Amino acid sequence: MLDLKQIRENPQTVQELLNRRGAGQYDLQPIIELNQRQRELETSRTQLQARSNEIGKQVGQKIKGGTPADAPELQALRDEGNQVKASLSELEPQEKDLKSQIESLLLALPNLPSELTPIGKSEEENLEVRRWGDEYIPPQDAKILPHWEIGEKLGILNFERAVKVAQSRFVSLVGAGAALERALISFMLDQQTASGYVEVIPPILINTQSLTATGQLPKFAEESFKCDSDDLWLAPTAEVPLTNLYRDEVLEAAQLPIYHCAYTPCFRREAGSYGRDTKGLIRLHQFNKVELVKLVHPSTSFEELEKLVQNAAGILEALKLPYRVVALCTGDMGFSSAKTYDLEVWLPSSGKYREISSCSNCTDFQARRGNIRFKEAGKKGTQFVHTLNGSGLAVGRTMSAVLENYQQPDGTVKIPDVLQPYLGREVL
Repeated sequence: MLDLKQIRENPQTVQELLNRRGAGQYDLQPIIELNQRQRELETSRTQLQARSNEIGKQVGQKIKGGTPADAPELQALRDEGNQVKASLSELEPQEKDLKSQIESLLLALPNLPSELTPIGKSEEENLEVRRWGDEYIPPQDAKILPHWEIGEKLGILNFERAVKVAQSRFVSLVGAGAALERALISFMLDQQTASGYVEVIPPILINTQSLTATGQLPKFAEESFKCDSDDLWLAPTAEVPLTNLYRDEVLEAAQLPIYHCAYTPCFRREAGSYGRDTKGLIRLHQFNKVELVKLVHPSTSFEELEKLVQNAAGILEALKLPYRVVALCTGDMGFSSAKTYDLEVWLPSSGKYREISSCSNCTDFQARRGNIRFKEAGKKGTQFVHTLNGSGLAVGRTMSAVLENYQQPDGTVKIPDVLQPYLGREVL
């Protein structure tokens, strides 16, 4: 959530930054006008409350001084007091309604892009930062089957039976496929905990307040699966429960930074993606992911973002999977992010890099929505923490990359060296 005070005091600057995400999409004027009305009502309410207190004090003093309880001057004060209370009873719900309207509008505004974020309208204007592992890219003349084809030939992926059990965009992992998925999860968690992340197994069913705090609600409700009988949603990413572990808390500055990692199944409707990636493991309704979340001091958050990117990239480097890092432009960046890097892994069957991790610095945007603050020793007041998140990594997409990049001419798939101890075999 954006800072209402910042909007009120620097509307032009805030509007210009929002326009970098898409000119004409976001209008601050309704918020400014509602806030002006709300502040005027607040002033009136404060004045009326002060007058009510003053009348009560005067009545008490007069009675204490011997004025008869039925004296006309006391009755006049009581009448005025009743009128003040009636006015207050009218103003308070009006002010509450204005605050509710303002909050609804604020919740619909995305985070402000940082000054370090490239300005652009779409993914075509994202900037490639670096590449790694070109020497591991299979030869162009190699006959690489798409991962879903080699997976079905090996008997480790089954899409048809998963559709029978659920619907399209689901998969069953069988035998060595299930073992490979489990091996990837264990390897990723071991790598990230060795890097200082504390592992968590969080709830997968999460409430509306949690999704609102991290920015998935109210705007992206159609992307998530909801349990209609309860105020619970299936987690679209472990970013949501991990960040919300600290909602409505005041931390000590000495507790920062906080690093967490978690493996969870994730659930997304993928609304608006129909016709794209209908085959394979790239865009499923249910998928496994290891997520990285940081709560840090505001002064270090952009440095922490660079470290987060390297933590995610370290998995790809250990697996010897070619990848590139891309800085997302303002028009392609996520709702809650101020700056985002995507890691894209090489998929030789399509000859393209495909997103496998998105690492974001959300600055104080999520912390303000979730009321996550910290207090520094010897200083008055509190500050909002900065939150960061990134995939470390999306497991199904990592499996896709392994199946394609490690495919052999005889139709087998070599297991990356670092996974062999987990899987107990060298070849699929």
